[in-house]
Amino acid sequence: MVCAVELLEKPQLKDPILIEGLPGIGFVANISALHLIKKLNAKLFARIVSASFQDISITADFGSARSPVNELYYAKRNNGDHDLIIWYGNTQALTTFGQYELCGKVIDIVTKLGCRFLISIGGYKKNEAKQVPIIYGAATDKETMNTVLNLGTKIMVGHIFGLAGLLIGMGRLRNMKGFSLLVETQGMYPDSKAARYALNVLNKYLNLKVDFEDLNKTADNTKKLLEDFGIIRKIAEEKKKEDQQMRWFI
Repeated sequence: MVCAVELLEKPQLKDPILIEGLPGIGFVANISALHLIKKLNAKLFARIVSASFQDISITADFGSARSPVNELYYAKRNNGDHDLIIWYGNTQALTTFGQYELCGKVIDIVTKLGCRFLISIGGYKKNEAKQVPIIYGAATDKETMNTVLNLGTKIMVGHIFGLAGLLIGMGRLRNMKGFSLLVETQGMYPDSKAARYALNVLNKYLNLKVDFEDLNKTADNTKKLLEDFGIIRKIAEEKKKEDQQMRWFI
């Protein structure tokens, strides 16, 4: 199994926090991560490819090819707060072994940069949309969980599949702390509303001032990219094949 890293830069960061934003249910994490990258002017410093990614490339009109990839960005902050590392990508790994390998590789990279705290984001599937979605939380330890509850979340009870759950579990084994945010969503399309609620929590916790201008545009861009890779289909097709297509999504 191969999980290769192209390190473009080794940034000097101040006690950075990792924010995971890979595709999942409602693509809440994907939209949130891309929006943060844009609003914080985050800089790409690493690309990761895995033999467990899809074996395809997508070509654009002008002939360039784009393959499944994960990327790490960093955002420096000048107000005494933690610097940020944002984990973004157009896919998760397609096998259990690949998921563990990918997660371990990213943890290896960020710990060398001084990261000791992890945040994962995801969607929590509900059949009916609510005006105000509930945000659920899970954490590596009781103290962190209490902090998450004070941000307006409820305790998550059940399973967290995919990288959103695996990152927190593996982080704990590596003596790291962190939490997962799961926002209610119907999960059939990129849900910018759910992403807004996730970003609201991050704004509070990280002392950010990220606005939501162009968030719907970010969701549209996410939808187009993921459709190109076949990760999401038209809504009608999703309803027919939801269980198979979304198995590893969160």
